[in-house]
Amino acid sequence: MKTIALRIDVDTFRGTGRGVPALCRILEKYGVRGTFYFSVGPDNMGRHLWRLLRPAFLWKMLRTNAAGLYGPEIVLMGTAWPGPKIGRRHAGVIRAAMEAGHEVGFHAWDHHRAQAKLTTMSAEAMRSELRTGLAELERITGVAPRTSAAPGWRSNAQLLEVKSEFPFDYNSDCRGEFPFYPVVNGRRLEQLQIPVTLPTYDEALGRDGVTDENYNEFQISLLKPEQLNVITIHAEAEGGRCAGMFEEYLRRVLELGYRVVPLGVVAAEVKESAPEGRMELKAFPGREGVLAVQI
Repeated sequence: MKTIALRIDVDTFRGTGRGVPALCRILEKYGVRGTFYFSVGPDNMGRHLWRLLRPAFLWKMLRTNAAGLYGPEIVLMGTAWPGPKIGRRHAGVIRAAMEAGHEVGFHAWDHHRAQAKLTTMSAEAMRSELRTGLAELERITGVAPRTSAAPGWRSNAQLLEVKSEFPFDYNSDCRGEFPFYPVVNGRRLEQLQIPVTLPTYDEALGRDGVTDENYNEFQISLLKPEQLNVITIHAEAEGGRCAGMFEEYLRRVLELGYRVVPLGVVAAEVKESAPEGRMELKAFPGREGVLAVQI
């Protein structure tokens, strides 16, 4: 069956408050459900500004027009003062997404800190970060999250082992080709990994001739009818400036006969047959630094 698993990352205060309701309206229009991964703690994303000193990150910010794409408050959030607590201010938005039938997963407590530092934290610091964020998301939704996704696909062996102590059914912590059970230090972990198989908007835009005008054509050309396709969209982009573009993409792939489903649907379908596999941190096209990649 031609399948696209839809992962929706929600990284920021603005993305939650504005982007999530916009995406829910689009998805409802087409009868589609997805998996929302929420960041629920302080929005300190503006602290990524120091990364402008890195040429690869500066180029990404320029080619995607980050200030125009994400809004000036996102670029500056949490720089001169502590960022607002997303879950406290937008609990209703998160609950509404769940009540609309979407799967709700855990992304981060502090997205900036997780993306920048999680892979260098001690195991106990990782546990603390997860416990704090999971408790907040459960407070909001009334149920314990059964899935998580590492911000920026920054994951390592220690994080996978720490996550195995929590009651996740599956995670989406890496880029790759097919679902698998990770083997870490010679031991198979029983939390399925569902890698993202397709590039994100900010990875593709401005590279190899990809523009807003041909982005959907580019994405559709990468779909593999005979394999699982996993796409990540962002509430800040596809729920904002790129909403029209995303709606057109959704309409076209449905017309092509693809079913668009939450990652949990795929996890239930492949949990008995998925093979073992491994991950490692590697450079990745369109991204600054390294991220977890299926090998």
